[in-house]
Amino acid sequence: MRVGRRLSIVVVTILALLALPLNAAQAAYYNTYTDIASTPDTSCCTGVQGFAAGSTYLYSIKNHTNYDDVSVIYRVHKTTGARVLMTNGTNNTSTNPWLGHANDMTIVDIDAQHHMFVVTMNATGAQLVRLRYDGTTYYHAGSYQIRLNGAVAAPSGIHRVAVTSTAITFLFKSGRTVYNASLPLRAASGTINLTKAFDLQVEGALVNGATVPDLGTFLNQGFFYDAPKRVLYNPLTKDNRSIVLVYRNVGPTTTGTAPAAADLSFRITSSAYSTLFEIEGVGISDGKLYFSTNRSGANGANDGVHVFNGYVAA
Repeated sequence: MRVGRRLSIVVVTILALLALPLNAAQAAYYNTYTDIASTPDTSCCTGVQGFAAGSTYLYSIKNHTNYDDVSVIYRVHKTTGARVLMTNGTNNTSTNPWLGHANDMTIVDIDAQHHMFVVTMNATGAQLVRLRYDGTTYYHAGSYQIRLNGAVAAPSGIHRVAVTSTAITFLFKSGRTVYNASLPLRAASGTINLTKAFDLQVEGALVNGATVPDLGTFLNQGFFYDAPKRVLYNPLTKDNRSIVLVYRNVGPTTTGTAPAAADLSFRITSSAYSTLFEIEGVGISDGKLYFSTNRSGANGANDGVHVFNGYVAA
C-alpha cells in the first residue's frame, strides 16, 4: 500500500510539473539586491537620474527635482562602496548647471580620456552634454542638439554602441522606441540626427513567467545596451515596484518590435520603501547588473546604488 501511494504521489507530481507553462518552469528571475552605497541629497539635488557602471566605479547623477537647473555626480567604488561627490573642475564646486534632467548617461573613452555623455531632455538648448572626467573631477566638453525629422528630440535614454577612429555610434531611447545616431569622435558641438531603429515590447512581457496586468502604465527610465552580446536592459517603474525587461539579439540593424525575453527578468517590490522604489538606470560591469534608485518610505528617502544578487550576464 505504501509503495502504491508513493508511486501515485510521484506520478501526480510529474504531471503537475509537466502542466507548468514552459516559460514559468525555465524562467531565470532575480528579485533581491544588495546595497553598495547611499547617495544622499545635497546642494538642493534630491532626484536620482542618470547612471553608468564603469570597470571600477559606478556613477550616479542627482538633480534639483522639478527644476532641472542644478546637478551633482556621485562616484562609488563598486566593491568597497566608497563614495565621493565629484568636483566640477570649471569652478571647483560640487554642482553644475549643464545637465538638465540628466535622465541617462553612457561612458565613452576618447583619445584615452574618459567622457560621460548625458541626455538632458531639454526642449531648448542642448539635448546632449559631454563631460570629460579625470578621477573625481569633471569638465564641460561639449553640447549637442538632437533632431528627429528636423524637429527637436529630447530622448530619455542613451548608450554607446561602438567607437571608431572617427565616430561614436549610439542608441537613443524615447519611451519604448529606440533610435540610431552617430557623432564625429572629437566634435564639441553639432546636431545629431536620429533615425528610428525598433520598438520594445512591454505589454504582454513575462516577468517570472507571468504577465503583469498594469505593466503598460509603468514609467520608462534609462537603459543599458550590452553591445558585444547584443542585449538591452530596460527598467520600468511604478510606485514601489521596479521591473527590468531584457531584449536579446538587438542592435542598430534591428527593426520592428523587439520581444522581451520570456526566460529572464528582474523585479523588486519593496516593502521597506513602500512609497517609492524607482530604478533609474542600470549597467553591467564584470557581468553583474548594477542600478541606481530613488527610494522612500516611512522613514524618508534613502537613495542609492545597488547590485542584483546572483545574476551574472552570460
